Amino acid sequence: MPKFRLGFAALATLIAAPAAAQDTFCGEAGTGGQWIGGTAETSDIATADSFGEQMALVLNGNRFVGLFSLSEATEVRIEAAGRGNGDPTLTLLGPDGTEVATDDDSGGNGASRIETTLEPGEYCAVVRSFDDSPMTAFVRVGRIDMEALTTGANDAPDGGPSAERVQSCADGRDLGVMGADGLSYQGSAAEAGFARFTLEAPAAISVTADNAEADPTLTLIGPDDETVGENDDFDGLNSRIDASTPLAAGTYCIALDAISDRDLPIDVAVSAYDAAAALANLFAQGEAAPPMDGSVAITDLGALPNRLRRDEQISGDATWFSLTLDAPGLLLIEAISSGSEGDPWLVMYDDLGREIAQDDDGGDGTDARLVARTLPGTYLVGVKQVGDQSGFVRLLAERFIPAP
Repeated sequence: MPKFRLGFAALATLIAAPAAAQDTFCGEAGTGGQWIGGTAETSDIATADSFGEQMALVLNGNRFVGLFSLSEATEVRIEAAGRGNGDPTLTLLGPDGTEVATDDDSGGNGASRIETTLEPGEYCAVVRSFDDSPMTAFVRVGRIDMEALTTGANDAPDGGPSAERVQSCADGRDLGVMGADGLSYQGSAAEAGFARFTLEAPAAISVTADNAEADPTLTLIGPDDETVGENDDFDGLNSRIDASTPLAAGTYCIALDAISDRDLPIDVAVSAYDAAAALANLFAQGEAAPPMDGSVAITDLGALPNRLRRDEQISGDATWFSLTLDAPGLLLIEAISSGSEGDPWLVMYDDLGREIAQDDDGGDGTDARLVARTLPGTYLVGVKQVGDQSGFVRLLAERFIPAP
């Protein structure tokens, strides 16, 4: 069969060039990111004279990554505010690529905001569009004493909502002291919206809220009423907060709410943070490329022919494939749902774990499509269903080689 050959100019409207290779940050999740202060030297927020800020253009379900560093432990504020109708979501990744915090709408008016204390290291602020629509946003990172970009959903004078939150935490269910076995309870957002627990020593922890039918949201509040982290839809419609940096000893409060049904029971758990489990979850979500050492199941498709078609049962956890290209060219990959209920999602990485492209709903309807210029080598492709769905997905891969 002859190879497909065409000029790249004919496909210019379909593609964006992949990020250039560079130093890796946040366990390679920050590859292709931009220093929030413009350069590495001016992005040390611990010593900077002013906050760092960049304008993010997020298209085709992709993401913006803002890089910053801390030369010493610092209380920081990370914000993302969309222009017009933009609705950004914000995820903070630690030096090893694990999630430190995530937020949507805590900045007020659809903006995102994270306030937390971080240890020295290099961090990544990852911004996405909530509904994957094209969006322009401003991303700012600064110390807590610097000027804020957003108003903050919880900002209020004394006696306002913040004071009410403090009282609600004090009146909430007491889970006791965090031990080796963790803590847990079951309750609805309507009748058990607040619960508190105590750390007798600094500890890295995870807080989860499970019941997809209720669609729970989580907020973790620290001893001084500061928001440690917030989350909605970490795993499908369930929520999770990973505090990978040890939290100081003290009493913490869990604020539980639900988007779909506040009267349904929700399973809430506090456990010791498990870095290996957190990394495995990133692989399952497609947020990081798994290693090609056999520890994660990867189906080897071998050398890619001109056209490949394959039907797979795909769930809410990413199914991984590897493929090899023997010449530079253009690669088109589509994930096509074999039914009206499916909503496939696609991501592609190179063999070093650098994200090349990602898409959701870029094809027909809710199907996914991505296009990328490629060099010879091995690539990883992850496919999953959005929203904990499961069903057959047709994976189509086509390669195009430039005319001589």
